[in-house]
Parts: sequence; C-alpha cells; structure tokens
Amino acid sequence: MRRLFVAFLGLFSVSANTALSHHSIAGIYDSSHEVTVEGTVTQFHFVNPHPFLNIEVRKAGGAVQQWRLEMDNRYELVQIGMTAETLKQGDRVTVAGSPAREQPQSLYIRKLQRPADGFLYEQIGSTPRIRQLRSEK
Repeated sequence: MRRLFVAFLGLFSVSANTALSHHSIAGIYDSSHEVTVEGTVTQFHFVNPHPFLNIEVRKAGGAVQQWRLEMDNRYELVQIGMTAETLKQGDRVTVAGSPAREQPQSLYIRKLQRPADGFLYEQIGSTPRIRQLRSEK
C-alpha cells in the first residue's frame, strides 16, 4: 500500500509541475488593451508550442520598429490549415492584439489581415480560425 501511495504522489508531482511550466497567455499579455500595428513580415517561425512572426513597422518620420507577434498553439493552427508557408517574408500585414506586459513591441495576435489576398486569421475566444476575405487587388 505504501508503494502505491508513493507512486501516486510521484505521478501527481510530475503532473503538477508540467501544468505549471506551461506559460499563461494572460500572465504575459494584457488582454484589457488592444494594439494595432501595420508592417512587413521579416520572419515567420512555425514552431512549437506557439508560432510567432517578426514584423518591421515604419513609424511617422521614418523610424523602424521590430515587433514580435505570438500566435495560438501550433497544433490548433495546423488543424485550421496553417503551414510554415502561410506567412512569408515581405507580406504586408495589419495585426491587432494584446500587448506584452513587460516586453515592448510584442503582442499576442487576436487578428491578422493580409490585404493583398484577403487572408484573415482571428482568435475567437480561445479558438483560432482563418478565412479568405475578398482580395483588394
């Protein structure tokens, strides 16, 4: 009986540590505010656990800012049809999302539009989806 209890205790501690090690989006990003930026994709990293992209944003006066934008988990993005080729260097995008609490020029994407072909990625509640809107060409 003691062995069973020790095994259970060990299993519980591993499960608890695993659950605590996954970061909380709410802990990193401030969902009470929304920021919108327009820029050009410089890199798209379709990695686990969360893909992210880097964009270059030109501000008034010519100043350039580098932004890091995090997406929903890769598994869910694959399920809705996203791939490593969905976003490419040079794509012009408009992105709205929750800013990072401590890292400047970083946000969690709630909505991403690529006007050139009408691509739309959005986070609806905790579920991502993609759609093709009409092209603006």
